Amino acid sequence: MDMLKKKLLVLLLSASMAMTMLAGCGSNTDKKDDTKTEVSKDDASEAKTDSKDAKEPELEDGTYKVDFNTDSGMFHENPDYNDGKATLTVKDGKMTVHITLNSKNIVQLFLGSAEDAQKDGADLIDPSETTEITYSDGSEPKEVYSFDVPVPTLDDEFDLALIGTKGKWYDHKVSVSNPELVQ
Repeated sequence: MDMLKKKLLVLLLSASMAMTMLAGCGSNTDKKDDTKTEVSKDDASEAKTDSKDAKEPELEDGTYKVDFNTDSGMFHENPDYNDGKATLTVKDGKMTVHITLNSKNIVQLFLGSAEDAQKDGADLIDPSETTEITYSDGSEPKEVYSFDVPVPTLDDEFDLALIGTKGKWYDHKVSVSNPELVQ
């Protein structure tokens, strides 16, 4: 008789577990209001603007020292220039970062992907100046390229493609962060 009771208990527990799982997987039978609320495009864009404003405070016109962050050890701000900081200029709400690289091996940049950079009419960014860097380790001064790059938003990664002296385009992710007002 003990064996029969155990089998019956196992059967009841199995049935109970099966019912619990089915109840958890079943559809929700609560009635919901199926009426749809229309949202105008103005309301939607206002909501996006509000959330963007909440995320990123607007910078006043001026010049800032910033961190120029990249996904590459080869493509970055020159650590021996301007304390390794890039310079962000804000004018009329538009932001442009001035980056000084380590060499003249990167010859053009493109705000976007490497694929788009190769299309006809792509707005390529040429070096804005050649800067002579005096290195802290005592090595010979060297001329390097600097570029002025439009910045869509602070702290968010954006695509920046580059082409080097070998003629091949590369995709990179960059961001600009930690602005400190200079003037």
